[in-house]
Amino acid sequence: MKTGDATKLLKRILKIKRMERGKLTVMRQGPSGPYYKLQCWENGRNFSRYIHRDQVQAVEEAIEGYRLFRQLTDQYAQVIIDRTRAELETDSKKGRHLSRNRSVRRKRKLPK
Repeated sequence: MKTGDATKLLKRILKIKRMERGKLTVMRQGPSGPYYKLQCWENGRNFSRYIHRDQVQAVEEAIEGYRLFRQLTDQYAQVIIDRTRAELETDSKKGRHLSRNRSVRRKRKLPK
């Protein structure tokens, strides 16, 4: 992959303005409408937070932002991994070629 691919991915990542981890669910239905909670894992524990009805759309957008962030960072990591593997393969081929042409002799120390 090209260097431009990595740069494009980073630019897309920088455009994400809001993120939130977790899953938004309806806890129950009340007389005035549903009650929501956001659940996620933080510091090895399940964390729940109640979400006001007015904030549901913003929280959903933030969850989508985090999902996009994860997707883009996975793609970015793969671009860098592919580049690293290509560089190592090139270096490896160069190294094998050089090692066949070089012979290293070590002098033995004679006992005194």
